[in-house]
Amino acid sequence: MSTQTQQPPFQVRVVPVTPFQQNCSIIRAASGKAAVVDPGGEPEKILEAAKAFDATIEQIWLTHGHLDHAGGAEAVKRETGAPIIGPHKEDTFWLDEIADHWAKYGQPGMGEDCKPDAWLNDGDTLELDGIEFNVAYTPGHTPGHVVIYHQGARVAFVGDVIFAGSIGRTDFPRGDHDTLINSITQKLWPLGDDMQFVPGHGPVSTFGQERKSNPFVSDAVTGYGGAQKQAPDTLAQKTSKRWQ
Repeated sequence: MSTQTQQPPFQVRVVPVTPFQQNCSIIRAASGKAAVVDPGGEPEKILEAAKAFDATIEQIWLTHGHLDHAGGAEAVKRETGAPIIGPHKEDTFWLDEIADHWAKYGQPGMGEDCKPDAWLNDGDTLELDGIEFNVAYTPGHTPGHVVIYHQGARVAFVGDVIFAGSIGRTDFPRGDHDTLINSITQKLWPLGDDMQFVPGHGPVSTFGQERKSNPFVSDAVTGYGGAQKQAPDTLAQKTSKRWQ
């Protein structure tokens, strides 16, 4: 008896951009129509990568409003005509200050303020050439953060909510650690251990791997799934490189 493996209905190419090496993702349907997730800067690099990928950018999706995730969105929109969709409207104040924040990092002109054409909410869907993606509202790193995922292909684009071995920072304005942990355990873990994710920085991982070994949100730390919860003072001693 032979078995056939169903191929995902799209391909993904990750393009690291800006001095923060933010993972901008180009999602390409079989037709060549594409969405770009988090074009944080270096729009020329993103457009060149899309051309090499034979991808026509028709939508721009943002997970949150930080400078290295949204700073190149307006430039990509001007070149392609693609609408900017997301994040949640609670990140408006971040999107309104992108240029100023880049200047404070010593990179004036790296990015520009962004005004989305549409906001995203929990439970929304996005469609790329007939392919449906789901949206989860995942505040904590920022108040308007969202995660975009495809159930069938078992892949999620998580921005800065979680990384391989770490989680997003919560020391920025309106960040909140407890809210972030809740977003991860209540919105992401139920999607399944085999769900692979593309984080905003660093290598891809799976939710299952992070539940086993992530020092901030493993089951042993959070108690998710009935595991023994780690003492708070031990958790507070843990440190890891966490990204913008």
